[in-house]
Parts: sequence; C-alpha cells; structure tokens
Amino acid sequence: MKFCAALQLGLALTLLQSVRALTLPTPSASCSTPSTIPFDVSALPDPFTFDDGRPVRTVEDWACRRAQISTLILSYEAGALPSRPEHLSATFSRVNESATLNITAGTGGKSISFAPTITYPSGATPLGGWPLVIAYEGGSIPIPSGIATMFFDNSAMAEQNDLTSRGVGQFYDLYGTNATASAMTAWVWAVSRIIDMLETMPEAQINTQKLAVTGCSRDGKGALMAGAFEPRIALTIPQESGSGGDACWRLSLWEQENGSVVQTATEIVGENVWFSENFANYVNNLSSLPFDHHLLAGMVAPRGMISYENTDLAWLSPLSNFGCMTAAHTVYEALGIPQNHGFEQIGGHEHCAWPANLTASLDAFFNKFLLNEDVDTTFFATNDVFYNVTWNAAQWITWTTPKLSLI
Repeated sequence: MKFCAALQLGLALTLLQSVRALTLPTPSASCSTPSTIPFDVSALPDPFTFDDGRPVRTVEDWACRRAQISTLILSYEAGALPSRPEHLSATFSRVNESATLNITAGTGGKSISFAPTITYPSGATPLGGWPLVIAYEGGSIPIPSGIATMFFDNSAMAEQNDLTSRGVGQFYDLYGTNATASAMTAWVWAVSRIIDMLETMPEAQINTQKLAVTGCSRDGKGALMAGAFEPRIALTIPQESGSGGDACWRLSLWEQENGSVVQTATEIVGENVWFSENFANYVNNLSSLPFDHHLLAGMVAPRGMISYENTDLAWLSPLSNFGCMTAAHTVYEALGIPQNHGFEQIGGHEHCAWPANLTASLDAFFNKFLLNEDVDTTFFATNDVFYNVTWNAAQWITWTTPKLSLI
C-alpha cells in the first residue's frame, strides 16, 4: 500500500511539474485518436468529453483529449501534417545583428531550401541564448528589447493569394501538389523545421525554450495554428485573426444569421487555401464538426497565449472572437492556469496597426513567457462592440468546467 501511495504521489508530482513547465504528459498508448466521429452539435463542442462520452477528469485525460482534438482538426480542416523529413540540415551565418538560417529539407529524392532571417538585440547574449519571436511575414506587433525576431516568409512556403494557390509553394515542391496539407499546415511544418535546426545550432545563440509565434490577419490564423500544433512554442500571439483564427465557425455563422457582415466558413473556403479541400465538405453543416476553434486554441494550453482583435472591422467576427476565446479560456481554467490565456478586443485603429494602449498586456506576456519575469498576465477584456448581435454564454458553453486532478 505504501508503494502504491508513493507511486501515485510521484505521478502527481510529475504531472504537476509538467503543467508548471508549460508541457503536458505524453498520452498513453491506449489513448484513442479517431480521425472522424459521428457528430451533430449546434453549440460549441465540449472540451471535457471524449468522443465515446467519457468525461475528462485529470491532466492526463486532457493530454489524450488534446491528441484527439489534434487528429480531428487535421482530418476535417487542416490536412495531413508531415513529420520531420528524412533529410534535414542547415547552415548559419551572421553579420552584426542580422543572421540567416539556411535550411535544407529532403525526402523521396526531392529537396527544398528556405532561409528565414533573424534580427538580434544589441548587447551581450543572455545565459541560455536570446528569446525569439517567429514572425509570419515580419509580424505587426512591437517586440520588446532583449528579444530576437525572425522573419518567416510563410507565403513562399505555401502561397495564399487565392484558390489558384492550392498546392503552390516550397512545401508542395517537396511533398507534391496533391498533398492534403492546407497552406497553414504547411507553415506549421516549416516552423517545426526551423525549431529543429535551432535546437542543433548553439552558434545561433537562441534559447529554444523561449520561443513565440505571431502574425496578423491571415498570418494571425497561421500563428494560432502553429502555436496549437507545435508544443515547443512557449507563447502564441495571433493578431486580428478573425474567422479561421480565434473566432469559432458556429459563432461567426450566428453573427451572419443575425445581420452582421462577417466572414464565415462557407465564404472562407471559396476565398483562399488556408484550409484543406476536405473542409469544404463540412462548411454547410457546421454541427457535424466535432470541434471548433475554441478547441484549436485550447490545444495551446498550458502554454502562454494572448490574442488581439479589432472591433472596428465587423468582418473579423467580433462576437465570435470573444465568445470563442471565452470558451477556450475554460481549458486554462480547468488546468488551474487561467492567467496563461489572455484576450484583448478594442477598436480605434486600422487593421493590423498596433494601438499603444495594448502594449501593457503584450509586454506582460512577453515578460512572463520569454523573459522569466514574475508579472501579472490577467488580461481578458472586450469593448462589447458586437454590432447588435447578443452574446449569450449559456447558449454556446453548455459544459461545466472541471478542475482537472493530477491523478
């Protein structure tokens, strides 16, 4: 009995340390991750119920539920995400505060090269290396001093001009034009390869335990996807990502049905290639989706995330942004770390412009998750500009948030 108690205590401490270290335990071999399931739910799907009806009660349960959500999103919406290719190498060159990481990836007799660039802060390199923000197409947020920035040309990796961009870009040169991966999934793959190479290059002087990802608008959608699927990212910052980002499909449709001109799933699959071709089979019957984007954001937990939205643009689905992230917040609450998830929604600025009154919350998340400072990150607010559409939490969040135990 004493041995069993000690074993349980050891497991509890391991899981507690995992959450505090911003990681989850690896799902057990018995964790079921079906690619499709029968589903018909008009409200937001419950994060804390498995596909077979079992409740999520522990941190270990959530790790399995997260794996299930990951498989479902890839199957229905995002397309297949390849693992590390059989051949992967890189060279690094630096002149003063500017550097290039030239990555070559190969598989099946094909290879590609891409070269994200890094801008370093001035001054002495901190112990462990510089924290780094991977910024899709340079990003649109102010990066504090003491943090390096990487310019990632995601559109070269997978084009996003319009529907003619399907299968175009470096990723598809490697995996073929018929690869099911959406553009955003291709970008996730590239971000993972960047991290793979940074982990092997001490000369780059990057602290790979302190990585963030950001982007605005269409690139904000991609940044959220990267934060969800790449667990080595410590902080995810989608900016004005709208529908297909931190908005939920069901809520955006509700806004449209109640008179607001917003981007919906039906519109988005006819506009661009951010999602897989398969997703078009579900956009006219959203109740059949066994997930929504509150679960995509929930996949980031327990790691840091704060998203920013702009209510001056109804097209971004303001009610859906707030409602979706309110639902995602329950995952952080269940894990006992609500302060790790933030949301700020205001108006008074152009699309992707940065208003100075948001800098305090942004700096707080940078300070906590990239600079190891003990600061308050309790930021979750909206200006309630929903264009005459009413948010009713009880209509959409039908679950009771559990307190997930450690064993």
